[in-house]
Amino acid sequence: MLSSALPLVLLLQSAAPAPKPDCSYDLDAMLALDQQAFDQDMDGGWRPLGQRDGCEAAAAELIREWRHAKRAHGSILYWHEGQMRAFAGQTEQAIALFNLTYTAPEEDADFGWNHYVSGSIAFLTRDRERLARSIEALKTVPEPEETSFTTPDGVVIQMDWPPNLNVLEAFDHCWEKTYREAYGTPECAAPEGDT
Repeated sequence: MLSSALPLVLLLQSAAPAPKPDCSYDLDAMLALDQQAFDQDMDGGWRPLGQRDGCEAAAAELIREWRHAKRAHGSILYWHEGQMRAFAGQTEQAIALFNLTYTAPEEDADFGWNHYVSGSIAFLTRDRERLARSIEALKTVPEPEETSFTTPDGVVIQMDWPPNLNVLEAFDHCWEKTYREAYGTPECAAPEGDT
């Protein structure tokens, strides 16, 4: 009798739902942060929450809460909330937020942000032709003489040029995958020499 019950117990154990991730955070502490600390500190603000598996939607809600509490509606906050929503599979909300981040063409001529936005939306809307056009347009952005910058804490960062091309190419190489799977994962990166 015991041996016949064992497979049932194993089946029930394997069918048990995975434990929910701990997506808790101190809202008062988050709201006390200025925008630099909340959004740009790679080890602070919303980012540690967004890096926990299964907490992307909670991170998006935290960014939304912070934006509303601070009446801050800068495009980078919309972008980061949109990314968290895209990672969480909230595609329509992500697209709506990404659409809020376009800049005036004359302000974007030397960076290509709008091409990155367009390509990201193309991936989410499954418009491969639009993604290809965005990739090609991003490749035409002229490289400035200086592509490095210094962070507030004195770290010098050398930017790849054009910025975000690697992300759009990863979307193209992993077209059948989700945003979460395709975004910046090594297996989705462009093959060596394919730029």
